[in-house]
Amino acid sequence: MPQKKITKYDIVEAIYENTRYERNTVQHVVENFLEEVKKSLKNGSTIELRGFGTFEPRLRKGRSVARNPKTGEKLSVRPHYVAAFRSGQELKNAMRNLQDEAAQ
Repeated sequence: MPQKKITKYDIVEAIYENTRYERNTVQHVVENFLEEVKKSLKNGSTIELRGFGTFEPRLRKGRSVARNPKTGEKLSVRPHYVAAFRSGQELKNAMRNLQDEAAQ
């Protein structure tokens, strides 16, 4: 299965083609949506998009001894938050169907 990277520009173009709203309006809505997701995660909120998935902040534990793989330098890593994503049932089913099609 060929892999293609989809960018924010591609998403804006696809929505523009499907809806025929003005391109600038679509771009503004997409940018605002992503900013709201980022702001909500930064404030510790969980974002649930039914049928798609859930974004949530998760605490990663720190390590007293870690190594930079590039330089070999030893360092310590403090506990920190990361953005995590759990896919919803509809997305899981879509991916399962994609896998089934690839197997054929």
